[in-house]
Amino acid sequence: MCKTLDFSAEDEATLFGDTKTFNSQQTIKISQSIISDLKQHIKYQNQNKLAWKGSYRDDGNFMPKSSLFNSFSRIMKRIGLPAIPIHSFRHTHAVLLLEAGNDMKYVQERLGHGSITITSDVYSHISKKVEESSMEKYEAHMRSILE
Repeated sequence: MCKTLDFSAEDEATLFGDTKTFNSQQTIKISQSIISDLKQHIKYQNQNKLAWKGSYRDDGNFMPKSSLFNSFSRIMKRIGLPAIPIHSFRHTHAVLLLEAGNDMKYVQERLGHGSITITSDVYSHISKKVEESSMEKYEAHMRSILE
């Protein structure tokens, strides 16, 4: 999709607008395990729809942004975690990608940053694990050269 949902749109004609930048137009790949989880969640939703026998909201409209954020806050409270902005998961995902050994260029493209400088400025000093791993790789490389 090359459009973005505008939660503040005043009418249906302006509900979808252009993305923030050209680089924002992207397909985001997800793992097979996430696909499986989403399929399982659809089954769960369908079971709930049958159990509620039509007394659920199913008018085809998007969930309002405030409902999404309020639901997220309630879930965080229920599981005993502090309130954090939902956008923090984007940052967490980027850090986990780097800790897993993905390079900065991949993370830049995944996040849709127009420049690797943006990604590098935000994430290069965020994780001690990345720093330690980089030094370990360097030391192993140097040992292989000197042996």
